[in-house]
Amino acid sequence: MPNSNAKFNCNSRGGREAGRRELVSRSLQSAQHCLEDQDFGTAYAHYLLVLNLAPELKTSVKETFQFTLFKWAEELDSLARIQDLFNCYEQALELYPNDEVICNSMGEHLFRMGFRDEAAGYFHKAVKLNPDFADAKENFYRVANWLVERWHFIMLNDTKRNLTYLKAIENAVCSGCKSVLDIGTGTGILSMFAKKAGASFVYACELSKTMYELARDVVTANNMEREIELLHLKSLDVEIPKHIPERVSLVVTETVDAGLFGEGIVESLIHAWEHLLLPPK
Repeated sequence: MPNSNAKFNCNSRGGREAGRRELVSRSLQSAQHCLEDQDFGTAYAHYLLVLNLAPELKTSVKETFQFTLFKWAEELDSLARIQDLFNCYEQALELYPNDEVICNSMGEHLFRMGFRDEAAGYFHKAVKLNPDFADAKENFYRVANWLVERWHFIMLNDTKRNLTYLKAIENAVCSGCKSVLDIGTGTGILSMFAKKAGASFVYACELSKTMYELARDVVTANNMEREIELLHLKSLDVEIPKHIPERVSLVVTETVDAGLFGEGIVESLIHAWEHLLLPPK
């Protein structure tokens, strides 16, 4: 009897495998026929089925799947079916999470719809995945020009201003402020000042996805990625101990240069004083 059961199980598995191969083969044929008829939505659905049933085919059908996705996305865009479009890209990125071409295409749709910060994130990821991807680099630099405020460049080149901040942070750290929170870190310059001054723990929050990614690059370029914890958060959403383990002894910010009230800096500083900063001794 044990031998009979083993034989039955083997035959059952063999039958399921044969059925899977048959379904995959028919779905591939149907997808091809749909492409010939320019029925991109149905073709896309067939390719989703194929890739979920036979992930071993990801490499061989990748280019055709991309073509189908992009054509179907164009139709969805023209029909203003925005949520369906995003769902398709999310499905595609689940199957190909490290595909720079799909990331770049998703970013282009987001940019055209006005979601520039989100688009920058996808362009940045595409460039990270393939630094030689010219289209993604061009897209990222284009959206960055929209998102990176010009005053960032002015401040970064204001030597007197930067030295004043550096000296103030050095004095605070030398006086015993060993944990620092940088609100609206931008390029991360104040966080790096704090770390170079000797702060033991440095946390930096930045709401803009573009500036957050930029800060990560700058911090990494200065070999401080393990010493400064960057948070893609609004300062009002920073919680203890969820995001930082305990209250800090120093809060720094440069957001006042962008417009004191427009940035919500008053609310941010009140929140930091009440919830994130150690009480004065």
